[in-house]
Amino acid sequence: MAQNRKEIRPRRLAAAEDAARWREAFVRYLRSECHLAENSVAAYERDLGHFFDWLRGRRIAGMTVSELADYPAWLTAREMAPASISRHVVSLKVFFRYLQLENVLTDNQAELLGTQKLWQRVPTVLSHSEIDTLLAAPRPPRPWWRRDRAMLELLYATGCRVSELSIMRPRDVHLAERFCLCHGKGDKQRMVPLGAKAVAAVEEYLAHERPKLVERGGANSQFLLLSSRGGRLRRERIWELIKVYAKLSGCSMELSPHSMRHSFATHLLAGGADLRQVQEMLGHASIATTQIYTHVDHSRLKKVHDAFHPRA
Repeated sequence: MAQNRKEIRPRRLAAAEDAARWREAFVRYLRSECHLAENSVAAYERDLGHFFDWLRGRRIAGMTVSELADYPAWLTAREMAPASISRHVVSLKVFFRYLQLENVLTDNQAELLGTQKLWQRVPTVLSHSEIDTLLAAPRPPRPWWRRDRAMLELLYATGCRVSELSIMRPRDVHLAERFCLCHGKGDKQRMVPLGAKAVAAVEEYLAHERPKLVERGGANSQFLLLSSRGGRLRRERIWELIKVYAKLSGCSMELSPHSMRHSFATHLLAGGADLRQVQEMLGHASIATTQIYTHVDHSRLKKVHDAFHPRA
């Protein structure tokens, strides 16, 4: 590995002419030595692409922290969300650390960049009636509407991430026992119960549509939710379908797959579920991540109080 690194090392790390070479080397390092999941590698690669766009021919070697501080400001000017900016800064620190390992840089000036303090943002949460309308939106004459209804029902029933749903296989769904297995970050597996409506939607899809999609995909049809060509229904396509059904159901909110996850957690807590139980079902490593949903429910209660209390 060290020998391969020396072969690609330029004398001076320039921006434009060496960007593609170093992005490729960095991605190879993340895969082979850091053993990161493919989604994480792709995120680092995208972030690094923005950094090289910002460089515009400037050299990394010798760059001061004050010069690097212009990069988060540039991201802000592109109307990037605070959470995304913080992630970009973290990606930059990892990249500079890699350049130190390669002996390209002696000092990691990126480590001196502070991550932007994030304010608590209340996530988008659908009401019970909005969820009912959204889940009923897939119907004829929409193509593969049973698959899409099973997709939406599973997202809301389990609170799983869209990436987890995309790689779910038929053997992960235990309909008779009414639970499914979600494979989360770090390949951690967790068991999540399934409600009767989700079970019914998946059963109907398995009986009437998935066999037809399997015929189209052949050996590629190993996943639960299949595309129109019989391959895996990718997370980007799941995102697009949610947008379609949000529009068809008349939902005024800007929905994403994570909106279903947020709604799942918030409705459980509002119904009296224990925070630790919700943490386990969401697959959060820290309960602090789950606690945002207590703030969501508190904001809902405040709205109810303001609307109905005579002295609010």
